[in-house]
Amino acid sequence: MIPRLRAVVGIAVAQLRHDRTRTTLAVFGVVVAVLATTLLAGVGVGVLEAGERQFDQSGRDLWVSGGPGRIQPGTVGGFENGLVDAHAVTANVSAMPDVATASALSFQAVYAGPNESALETVVGVGGPASSNAVQLTEGSGFNSSDVHYANGSYDGPWTNETVLSPRAAAALNVSVGDRIHVGGTVAEARERQFTVVGISPTYSRFLRTPTIALHLSELQELTGTADADRASLLTVRLTEGASPAAVADRIEREYPEYEVRTNREQLRSIVGDQSLVIAGGLSLVVLAVLAGLSLTVNLVLSLVSQQREELAALKALGASASTLAGVALVEALIIGIIGGSLGVALTIPVAAGLEAVASAVVGFEGLVQTPRLVLAGGFAIAVVVSFVAALAAGLLVARVSPLRHLPR
Repeated sequence: MIPRLRAVVGIAVAQLRHDRTRTTLAVFGVVVAVLATTLLAGVGVGVLEAGERQFDQSGRDLWVSGGPGRIQPGTVGGFENGLVDAHAVTANVSAMPDVATASALSFQAVYAGPNESALETVVGVGGPASSNAVQLTEGSGFNSSDVHYANGSYDGPWTNETVLSPRAAAALNVSVGDRIHVGGTVAEARERQFTVVGISPTYSRFLRTPTIALHLSELQELTGTADADRASLLTVRLTEGASPAAVADRIEREYPEYEVRTNREQLRSIVGDQSLVIAGGLSLVVLAVLAGLSLTVNLVLSLVSQQREELAALKALGASASTLAGVALVEALIIGIIGGSLGVALTIPVAAGLEAVASAVVGFEGLVQTPRLVLAGGFAIAVVVSFVAALAAGLLVARVSPLRHLPR
């Protein structure tokens, strides 16, 4: 048995070395299939883990929204906010059992700049920005509550305070203590000034863009959404040990028109909104595997076809069909093992390069990850591709006839 196995392996290796170009192409096909699988799977794993990490770091347990945010071209602020009576809803939810804090957030585009002639469009966030609500890297944050709201009359004093993200502060070239112009329109921005009271990356981490945080009522006044007290969503932090599902059910019963999600459900919703992108990525994986499979099968069959006379001679000398099929199987397995090993080895440096590019472009870290399960899956793809190629080659070998292929 062992001598026969050695003979099969020896013949297979000799045949692969005989036509190195085809062997190299077959290995390349397997490498392509493995890389496509591992890299796209690594992106999927990284995105999900990064998303969960960001939600965990937010310090929030529930997310209440009035529907998907929509862009409204031609309007001040440019975004439609679906949650109405935001201050009243916030106060009501905050008073519910097991709720530690609730905060309404509004997202609108505003004009901002260090002077009247240098105004840029920046995402304005209406919401809390004190030291107990956001992470501050500089300054003390908001020094008072949302006093301008004044129980819905919107005639309270303006605080004229703002907290900038690091990117916004760098873009406007300002720091804590400086005054900047902010408004929903260019004309309003030229007239109204706010004092920078803090630098915080909290809101920009989720929006992935420079942000300027204002008190909710003040942003509503600037963007014309104070009439219905509109906000984009309500974030809720629960007391320790509270059940997110139970509190979410209570909020949904109180406000059936709104949608309440836990951190995991919110992440699933965001991922679900990218279904076309995910489908495209899966299609690329399938196409890459099929391309690698097709290339490997074709090249293995080509190797067998070119060796018809040698195989026919071996068969005429008494070699069984199973022995010849074993030669084809060993050839395919060698191609699969080499291609799979190279693909897995290349995955690590290529993934590191993609991670660097993704971090620079998007700002998230850990978007491309290659855990052992992903690498093992890539190698398994190589084995599957090789096995299918071996089956096809075995069928061709079984049909080799000494009478047909040997010279007479």
